[in-house]
Amino acid sequence: MDDILFQYQVLQNEIEMEVIDDEESALIVAATVLVGTELTRQEHIDSRQMRRQYLCRVQLLPNPQTSTPWQALFASQNDRAFITTMGFDVETFTFILTSGFAKHWYHTPIPRDDISQYANPRVERRSLDAGGALGLVLHYLSSIMHQISLQQIFALIPTTVSRYLSMKCSIRERKDPNQ
Repeated sequence: MDDILFQYQVLQNEIEMEVIDDEESALIVAATVLVGTELTRQEHIDSRQMRRQYLCRVQLLPNPQTSTPWQALFASQNDRAFITTMGFDVETFTFILTSGFAKHWYHTPIPRDDISQYANPRVERRSLDAGGALGLVLHYLSSIMHQISLQQIFALIPTTVSRYLSMKCSIRERKDPNQ
């Protein structure tokens, strides 16, 4: 009888081991599928980032109104630097700025699809002051640089650069009531 009991226990242990082995196999398969899915997702993200041709906020200087290459250039007030980068000397830049550009910049909302063109401008939320905006526009108009270079010089994200440059069109197209 002990022999039958012993055989029964051995058989019971084998059945339990098969169940455990099946559970372990299922867990191993599930883990492999999960790891494979995550690796595939990460490869997709990495390949997409290789094609990305713009900068995000974290890759730029923290504040577009301080310590940017544009701020250093503007603070220098050097005619040669202004002419090289924007095509105008300091005096002409200042003339353009004070002859209506600054007023238009501070009194016109940035063009956006979700904002009325007659809305109150939120100047305190802008990344650039009027001088910075004029510098951005003149950099763009007087050079063949890519927008990514403008992003680096002015520490702006792509949408901001695009919106500010589209605003330049509205400034250029605006009719002067004095004419």
